Amino acid sequence: MSNGRAIAEHEIQRILALVPWLVANPGSLRTDVAQRFGISSEQLDQDLDLMLMVGVPPYTPGDYIDVDDDGETITLRMADSFRRPPQLTGPEGLAVLAAGRALLAVPGSDPDGPLASALAKLADALGNPNIAVSIDEPPHLAIAREAVEERRELQITYWTASRDAQTNRVVQPNAVFFAEGAWYLDAWCRRADDDRLFRVDRIRAAQLTPTKFPSNDDWVQRETLYQPRANDPQVSLDVTADARWVGEQYPAESIEDMAQGGQRITLRVSEVAFLERLVLRLGPSASVVKGTGPTDFSAQQSALRVLARYGATTGHNTMPKPH
Repeated sequence: MSNGRAIAEHEIQRILALVPWLVANPGSLRTDVAQRFGISSEQLDQDLDLMLMVGVPPYTPGDYIDVDDDGETITLRMADSFRRPPQLTGPEGLAVLAAGRALLAVPGSDPDGPLASALAKLADALGNPNIAVSIDEPPHLAIAREAVEERRELQITYWTASRDAQTNRVVQPNAVFFAEGAWYLDAWCRRADDDRLFRVDRIRAAQLTPTKFPSNDDWVQRETLYQPRANDPQVSLDVTADARWVGEQYPAESIEDMAQGGQRITLRVSEVAFLERLVLRLGPSASVVKGTGPTDFSAQQSALRVLARYGATTGHNTMPKPH
């Protein structure tokens, strides 16, 4: 990618799903494409930039995808070299079939488009192996979509993982989208009097209300799952070279290069639970810099709480030394 940013797996899946759909639908409106795949206009620009870098050997100028974007419509053209039929072994064919069906499960993909047709032919050539790929839909996804479409307030019972508690809320849904392996509801929450992001699989109960709400002209579709607020506390992490992905995956306030490829990454943290999960995931590859908030954060105490929750023994020999 032109800006050097690492590409997450879910982004690759979306882009691979975008390509065959755009090829099959030349001249599509940018707004329609963004809405279909649940992304912002800015994210669509980044995806199109990446497509311009996709080609096949020998990678001459005529071997790349051609993107025609006039600001309103998009047309995608594949180089002639893409049309050469690949020679696949049986195992390679099965791998392509499984990967292709995974792309068809990405929200926005056309289940009757050219990708589906090509996969049907491949499956036939392979003797129609029993391979099924799907993205699980949580129980209250349909009613959340209905609330978005009808612009009706939704009453939900929501489980907050960080506090292990359930709350009753009335929300005004703006969008439902799939990202990083889960479905999310982006909505205005009356209880918080602010925009909130809810994981749909954590909604324990949902009921449409008769109350309708007007379009929110100030609402902007999220570009990342976490959008920090100005009053969120900051925390700085010193990470080793193998954990530099933190600054690429999360919106960082600042990134400073350090010795041996490490970095000092400053993030805004709305909940200590997020910081706990991140630090425990990073393990010895990260340390929290002293003197930054949340001031009461302790990686060791966080690990002890996790171990206690799962009934693990927490003797002195079972804990790594804090760093």
